[in-house]
Amino acid sequence: MQDRYGDSSVLHLDDVPMPTIGDDDVLIEVRATSLNIGDIHLMTGLPLIMRPFVGFKGPRQRIRGMDVAGMVHSVGSRVTAFRPGDEVFGVVDAGLAEYARASVKKIAPKPASLSFEQASAIPTSAATALHALRDTGHVQAGQKVLIIGASGGVGIFATQLAKAFGAHVTGVANTAKLDLVRSLGADEVIDYTTTDFTRSGLRYDLIIDMASTHTFADLRRILATEGTLVIVGGEAGGRFTGGVGRAMTAPLRSIGSKQKLKGLISATLAGDLMTLAELVQAGSMMPVIDGALPLSSASEAVARMRSRGVGKVVLTPWLVE
Repeated sequence: MQDRYGDSSVLHLDDVPMPTIGDDDVLIEVRATSLNIGDIHLMTGLPLIMRPFVGFKGPRQRIRGMDVAGMVHSVGSRVTAFRPGDEVFGVVDAGLAEYARASVKKIAPKPASLSFEQASAIPTSAATALHALRDTGHVQAGQKVLIIGASGGVGIFATQLAKAFGAHVTGVANTAKLDLVRSLGADEVIDYTTTDFTRSGLRYDLIIDMASTHTFADLRRILATEGTLVIVGGEAGGRFTGGVGRAMTAPLRSIGSKQKLKGLISATLAGDLMTLAELVQAGSMMPVIDGALPLSSASEAVARMRSRGVGKVVLTPWLVE
């Protein structure tokens, strides 16, 4: 839990009442929760533009964690799709806990081939990648796709999904993670620490940018004449808008051009989760886990996530130190 905005030191363990559920909700016995960059934003209260929605002086929702996997404990009176004992995964408001409330619109049956830890790593990041490629980028088989930030939380899934959709994929990452990106199926990899890919002379039909480290002018130079650039978050920017401003202004820069520049706003729904589960079962996508920690190690988990380790950081209430 947290009572004020700040770094990971504001997180602490506490006992709270069992969540109550509405008629269309499910109470989940949480087995694993993975961290996202969104959890960091809610923990710090940055960028400031989001505070009218999440709380001015401190977070309205005091428990972090949004992506979970677990077992259904109980269901609301109108819920017919799930029953106690079902294994599920999806999005909640307060996942770093033993129990969490979820809307039936935001959960789906857990892929049978995955552990709870693996399943918890999927929802927000993989759905964001799916929306960026399929719904916003309209990726087509045979296209040349550049994934900037291919080893990050969203990038790991975007690289795999782009391959599953039949694209020729180039992944951008640092030296230490090039092998990981290759293992995800990338046809080519670029080490951004040694190569300025915006000066390569190559052109891409679709660019998915999670890093926000290059200007729009740089990216347009390597974008095909009628290509699409999708801005997915990014941590560049000031305290007020952060990476949000870049995504918001992208469409304005497309005016009068055949190139399409788009910002992504993503929300994970049950239909997305079912699509992702099918891709997992088909062997087209797998999460990458950077270990599991107990809830009491939330601060350590945040630090590990910020150090940009390999894969998702997972916390589980069933582990003890």
